[in-house]
Amino acid sequence: MKIQPNPAILDIAAYVGGESKADGAARIIKLSSNENPFGASPKALEALSRDLHLEKYPDGNCTELRKTIAKKFGLEESRIVCGAGSDEIIGMLCKAYVSLGDEVLYATHSFLMYGIFAKTCGGVPVEIPEKNLTPDLDAILASVTPKTKIVFLTNPNNPTGSYNKPAEIKKFREALRPDILLILDDAYAEYASLEPSYENGFNFAKGRDDVVVLRTFSKIFGLAGLRLGYGYCPAEVADVLNRVRGPFNVSAPAQVAGIGALGDDAFIERSINHNKEWREWTAKELASNRLKVWPSAANFLLVSFDTADTAENCRQHLKGKGILVRQMGAYKLPESLRISIGTGEEMQLACAAIKEFLG
Repeated sequence: MKIQPNPAILDIAAYVGGESKADGAARIIKLSSNENPFGASPKALEALSRDLHLEKYPDGNCTELRKTIAKKFGLEESRIVCGAGSDEIIGMLCKAYVSLGDEVLYATHSFLMYGIFAKTCGGVPVEIPEKNLTPDLDAILASVTPKTKIVFLTNPNNPTGSYNKPAEIKKFREALRPDILLILDDAYAEYASLEPSYENGFNFAKGRDDVVVLRTFSKIFGLAGLRLGYGYCPAEVADVLNRVRGPFNVSAPAQVAGIGALGDDAFIERSINHNKEWREWTAKELASNRLKVWPSAANFLLVSFDTADTAENCRQHLKGKGILVRQMGAYKLPESLRISIGTGEEMQLACAAIKEFLG
């Protein structure tokens, strides 16, 4: 007899990240993973250079990091749980609250790891169709059953770039059963901060015991390679997550760099302003070539072509020039490409290559 895994595991399609290589290209322009084009926060790099002790175990409680996060955002330190990227927190939440047959709800075009982690726990992922590529809160509410345990809402959403307004989310939470956990994934919150009708989830979650807010250092802070994120949780949820997480789940370098990055307001402001400028420029440039460019509050654009074949041919054309973008078939948007916002020069080159492809 062969050793058999949990049957649910074999039903999982492994997550595939954005490409990072293109054979034969003299230069790689990576616009496939929503990374910060300026690299890591200078203050994070400075902190690493001062305090790097790889021979020592990290602080398992992330004490100084949690203290710094709490001070910066006006949060309760005890309600913060850190992880190796916010995706680890997603996994811990599923592990802690999803049992065999329990349902995990999320919008169809959302982060793939919601469904993957649900399946690893024997849960049932339930994808809810979106309205105009925006999470449809009424449709999610109508899909709730007695087996529903968790609802994930990415705000802004990846890969569509859309978002739900604060009043809509508040009304939605009030309509959900109190035993359903609402998880607001705010991975792109900093980039959305200039939108007049956007609000991150912290203020909403402060007075509630049924909302978790996820944040990451992988996007605007430029620390994707160190794997660092956190969840702001109700006190009881934080206690549960601390029981299931690994004893040293966040590395010492990640903690040091995270503390440094949180103090780098100039870097954050520069990144936000650059992203807004070049996201708007790119959207206008691509729309002028008769492409459908979806409104985005994040650091990427979703661009739709007339067919899936056209989108894939364009992606291959770009790849041949060393320009890497994300194909959206896994997100059930095969006719679309997701293009991260890079430097000004990178966006000009990408748009010129797309224009060349279109003839």
